Amino acid sequence: MGENSKIEWTTHTFNPWLGCTKVSLGCANCYAEAWARRSGRVQWGPAVERRRTSAELWRQPLRWNAQAQRTGERPRVFCASLADVFDPAAAQEWRADLWRLIDSTPALDWLLLTKRIGAVAGMVPDLWLDGDWPAHVWLGITVCNQVVANRDIPQLLELPAPVRFLSCEPLLGPLDLRHLDADAAESEHLFQIDALTGRQTDMGHPCLDVPSLDWVIVGGESGPRARPMHPAWVRDLRDQCSAANVPFLFKQWGEWREPLEGEAYDTSRGRRAKPSAFIMSADGTAHCFQNDSIIHGRVMVRVGKKAAGRTLDGRTWDALPGAGRHPLNSPNLALLEED
Repeated sequence: MGENSKIEWTTHTFNPWLGCTKVSLGCANCYAEAWARRSGRVQWGPAVERRRTSAELWRQPLRWNAQAQRTGERPRVFCASLADVFDPAAAQEWRADLWRLIDSTPALDWLLLTKRIGAVAGMVPDLWLDGDWPAHVWLGITVCNQVVANRDIPQLLELPAPVRFLSCEPLLGPLDLRHLDADAAESEHLFQIDALTGRQTDMGHPCLDVPSLDWVIVGGESGPRARPMHPAWVRDLRDQCSAANVPFLFKQWGEWREPLEGEAYDTSRGRRAKPSAFIMSADGTAHCFQNDSIIHGRVMVRVGKKAAGRTLDGRTWDALPGAGRHPLNSPNLALLEED
């Protein structure tokens, strides 16, 4: 629940409380819910109480902050991996305690990742919204497909966080971050936003620019019921980010990857095959046999998270947001290449 994290894009995880409720297609195979069932520590769902973690656990960020002040490094703290900070079922006084903890640990970069972006404005301190959002508090949303992207990214960009990021995990469909359709408040007009450059158009005409994204994380699904991810979705997002100089981090393929040269597979039996194998269409549908409805079909075999790995086109992609924008291949960009 805390300390050093195995999650590739953070240094530590901190869970102020435990428990959540599924709210999106991406939640279908929630790893945190599976952990809750195995551990028996907390129940899941809308009608059960969340469980606050121990006072000792709440002291961990203070120790990380003291260490960061000594070393001059800036750890990233993912809050919360087994909950959602903006879950309305969690007590508001717990959030108030969390805001005080965050305020007292300015040497840490806090990563708040939510599926409830619409709740954020009503739950963060008023000062944050009035131009005093802490520089060490990053805000991100989970985006699994284009419908969620169109709905949630414009809301994310309206909030004055210094770093706005996406976690596209599990990625369940193609994403075009350059053309987001967003309804304007009190207007029948349809605005289109390029979330990577901040350019916005109104019915084809340029209008006021908006903030842009600072970081995009992409990953496939893991776990017993993991759904395959089409490789084209990953490459397209990488290329979109590269063109706009937005840092891109590829977290993992998940349970599935393309077959290696000479590797045996049989798609005709789907999940019953050993290893399981499907023909993935670029529209997100999985098939056992070739047919005319398949778009840019790619065979995906289930080999497990560790074997599938996290390399894309022969390398890892571990760009982090930093000062200024740099191309992904720039030597100035903070990269955490694996050995």
